[in-house]
Amino acid sequence: MLENTIDTHTEAINEEVIYQNPLLFLKIWEIYLEAHHCSVVEKHPWHYHKEVEFLAVIEGRLGVQSKHDYVVLGPGDVMVLGASQPHRSHKPLTEVLHYVVFQIDLGKHFDQSTMPYLYCFSELTEPLDKLNYIFDINESAKRETYAFIMEIFNESQTRMRGYEIAVSSLIKRLILLLLRSDSRNVLNYTEETELIRLRPVLDYVNAHLNDKLCVEDACTLLNLSYHYFIKYFKKTMGVSFVEYVNYKRIKKSELLLLTSELSIMDVSYEVGISNMAQFYKLFKRHNQCSPREFKLRMRSESKVTMGAMNNYIE
Repeated sequence: MLENTIDTHTEAINEEVIYQNPLLFLKIWEIYLEAHHCSVVEKHPWHYHKEVEFLAVIEGRLGVQSKHDYVVLGPGDVMVLGASQPHRSHKPLTEVLHYVVFQIDLGKHFDQSTMPYLYCFSELTEPLDKLNYIFDINESAKRETYAFIMEIFNESQTRMRGYEIAVSSLIKRLILLLLRSDSRNVLNYTEETELIRLRPVLDYVNAHLNDKLCVEDACTLLNLSYHYFIKYFKKTMGVSFVEYVNYKRIKKSELLLLTSELSIMDVSYEVGISNMAQFYKLFKRHNQCSPREFKLRMRSESKVTMGAMNNYIE
């Protein structure tokens, strides 16, 4: 532990992560620092970002300071830093330092089948930093996490045909590994029976996204009082009913923007949001860009990917 170096985070930099592939909502790259130079952690600025960050050290030592801790990682070590958690890192020794940084918006990788587990990674009560205990006590989980990160890195570098499928699969396997390795239940996993009880409401939301949805309708489906329902839903899903509905609407709007020729206004109506200002506000909150920018960016990315695939085939 490094004493007396954890200072105020008021000057921390809010770092914008530019995704290498907007469809995958991630950025992954390697950092290689030559020998003979080292640095003290105090000279490096605190920073944070809304993405979760994983670190995997290939060679050398990496010092990482978060709000409550300071650790030095060595070859084969991994670490996770929660969303919007201030941190900084440095090269504590003169030896070569080689490591991989993997930043990802985990929430974007939950689909219809895995949505019930989104709350586990929502960080409403605890930052994902708390999961680092897994790598201290479970050598197998640490090795697997390291392997997943390196494989995601390699797939992202080579960009062979279908690499998006490979990366998406690896991310889900990484999420599953953390969930099953969490012996202390930091992720606050809820038994399936709790989710089964909410199933009528979740199905109702899916079937009526383009309609007006209100909490009272959901309460009626489960025959629960208003106040009990809102507490029960948030405890089980990790987000409020309104947040869940908005999340589902934005996910559906993303799909429509990518696969249809509907105007942005029509997309808004299709997902049950008649107020365009509200639609833009919600969309930007989830994607950090407007619906139009999202559509243009996704189509541009698709053209680049297809071009790379054609070059590979040739």
